[in-house]
Amino acid sequence: MIKRASALVLMLAAMAPMRAALAQTATPVSVTLSDYTFTPNALNLKSGTAYQLHFVNSGSKGHDFSAPEFFAASQLAPEDQAKVNKGLVALESGQSVDITITPGQAGTYPIECTHFMHKMMGMHGNIIVQ
Repeated sequence: MIKRASALVLMLAAMAPMRAALAQTATPVSVTLSDYTFTPNALNLKSGTAYQLHFVNSGSKGHDFSAPEFFAASQLAPEDQAKVNKGLVALESGQSVDITITPGQAGTYPIECTHFMHKMMGMHGNIIVQ
């Protein structure tokens, strides 16, 4: 049992530089959530390319970035998996979140804010993966 735990600790420690390197080589993309829009409201990404998505809520209330189909078809960095809950990233006013992700399957994926009436007021768009 102790040998397995030690091996796991060593394996995780060896992976830390790889995770840091992935985040450093990932293409940065900023997404601003404000009162009632995403900027940009269309993201053009390439399948198999790592991205550092930087979400910022500049609005006066909480918002979320909901794209369950996109997140399901992509690979999240292990340390960022807890930041995505049921296909969405939730942010309080003034909060920012960084996620390293590699899109998988090409396609068009809808995005929206799931807060009451926010989509209807303009908080929607698409992620296009080529």
